[in-house]
Amino acid sequence: MTNDRDEHQTASERAPLPFREFIALLAWLMALTALSIDIMLPALPEIGRDLGASSDNERQLVVTTYLLGLALGQLVWGPISDRIGRKPPLLAGLVVYAVGGLVAYFSESLLVLLGARMLQGFGGAAARTIGTAIVRDAYEGRPMARVMSFVMTVFILVPVLAPAVGQGIIAVSTWRVSFLGLFFAGLVALAWVGLRLPETHPDRAAGQPANSKPRMGFGAGLRMIMTNRVTVGYGMASGFMFGTLVSYISSAQQIFVDHFGLGKLFPVAFGAIAGTMALAAMTNAQLVQRLGMRRLAHTGVICFIVVAGALVALAANGKPPMIPFAIMLGGCFFLFGITMPNLNAIAMQPVGQVAGLASSLIGSSTTVMGVIFGSIIGQSFDGTPRPLAIGFAAMGICAFLAVIAVEGRKGLFKGE
Repeated sequence: MTNDRDEHQTASERAPLPFREFIALLAWLMALTALSIDIMLPALPEIGRDLGASSDNERQLVVTTYLLGLALGQLVWGPISDRIGRKPPLLAGLVVYAVGGLVAYFSESLLVLLGARMLQGFGGAAARTIGTAIVRDAYEGRPMARVMSFVMTVFILVPVLAPAVGQGIIAVSTWRVSFLGLFFAGLVALAWVGLRLPETHPDRAAGQPANSKPRMGFGAGLRMIMTNRVTVGYGMASGFMFGTLVSYISSAQQIFVDHFGLGKLFPVAFGAIAGTMALAAMTNAQLVQRLGMRRLAHTGVICFIVVAGALVALAANGKPPMIPFAIMLGGCFFLFGITMPNLNAIAMQPVGQVAGLASSLIGSSTTVMGVIFGSIIGQSFDGTPRPLAIGFAAMGICAFLAVIAVEGRKGLFKGE
């Protein structure tokens, strides 16, 4: 059996950059989305007051419009990256992301801010979609799931720290400075990619010109993806699971500040719960080589449903005690962190020939589903955590049904 040192050496040899830098860069690219959302959360009440939000729930649009832009952008950047290579569209997307942050900084109305957030999400989609395609260019199967777990371990430090940073910003300045920070975060990513990342697209890296045809045409690639039961089914499961994250992010500030009265300690609670995903990512990186993606994904979804069911029971009267509720939320997100990298890796596994297009479609559909279901759950906030708990259980059950539709009862826990 290959030991950890051999596995790390093999991974290092395959990475287009030194392995640790490769992980750090991919984590930074994918963390732009988490940073763009989580740094805003403490400032949502101030943004709502300054820009005239008509209700507390309306300020959730600062989150969901970013995600809508993310969903639209993923449909664009992935196919382009299959056609001309990964690096040029990634650089272009990062420019759009930075510009969106700058427009948001100067916005004087809620409508302009929401438009800037959608633009920012559209640009940020390049980082997420092409980042996934870059990983798929170099890895497949369990090694890909393992690399994605390392990326997520670094990436999840952002939601742990970002709300505290956002809280600190509004303590000494205004919410606008948060958007200035996002502008500079985009510039850092732009410089890092431009100066250090080589082209990873198999054809472009081999020296074929950018105007040459990709290995598979768009129509054939689309048919390959949409007719693959594994890719469609596991992509849908990812979308349902992502809905739990969107619903939590949308309503976390209201739950912990308005309902539980946590005040300025909200970033501490948010960061502690998000930190369970980092622990899960590290755990998954260690287990996936031995147990396989399917066994971990299936176990994670089933356990998520069980914990979410307990969360529903705890919140049934609308007044759950805060600490047990937060602990159970942390348990849900630990299982989320185990499940999501494996669901995504399984969905990408059969479609490596069109990794950019596949990453676009999977990422976009996952985001759209997450935004739709997460927004429904978030907008159902009634002053208590009960709608969130019910939404978690419902999304977990739907994810499990999507997996069952692919694998059948007898296929659970089997295969790579």
